[in-house]
Amino acid sequence: MNHNQDLQRRIASAAGRHFGTPRFQGYLDHCDGDKDKALAFYQWNTEASAAMWETLGHLEVIFRNRVAGQLAQRHRRRGLQGSWLDALAGQLDQKGAADIAKARGRVQSKGKPVSDGQVIAELSFGFWRFLLARRYNTTLWPAIAGGFPNSPNRDRSTIERPVVRLNEFRNRLAHHERIWNQPLAALHEDTLTVIRYIDGDLADWVGQQSRMPTIIASAPQRLPQP
Repeated sequence: MNHNQDLQRRIASAAGRHFGTPRFQGYLDHCDGDKDKALAFYQWNTEASAAMWETLGHLEVIFRNRVAGQLAQRHRRRGLQGSWLDALAGQLDQKGAADIAKARGRVQSKGKPVSDGQVIAELSFGFWRFLLARRYNTTLWPAIAGGFPNSPNRDRSTIERPVVRLNEFRNRLAHHERIWNQPLAALHEDTLTVIRYIDGDLADWVGQQSRMPTIIASAPQRLPQP
């Protein structure tokens, strides 16, 4: 046994202690108790998580910029002065308005100019996701809908459904939870679908950059079927 194999075996034996017994147990169960296979699967899960972060990162930036752009245009069409984010805050529920205030506070704490662009970058994906909620169907959605010219219809739920799934999945990634038990291929397609509703060429580019199809195909253990 060479050094790398010996190191792999030692880490596999101590994986429960290093990564948390309950956390690693799911991998062991899926690999019929084989610690070496479980560790390899754990490593694969880490690689898959990193690859999904890359694709989701593209989506998050593209999505928030498109929604922000649509709402900024709405502000201008109404002939309103000042920041469109201030006007938006007055139309949101309490949490949404608080999110904008907190984002401004984070920009200020960094000593940066409190521009709309800086505040937009500080707002979470969840903030933008909730702008698609039913409560805004007759207020914000008519303006937001125009940002998705390739959507098959103007139904708010057509955009909301995949975005909700991706936001929930993003939270799993953020907490370093296992993702091999999630419908990865479908979630990856959700990402590209939302981008495609905005710009087909952009979706093709993101798809070409994505490592997920290759990583899914290289899974060392069977993946649950959706």
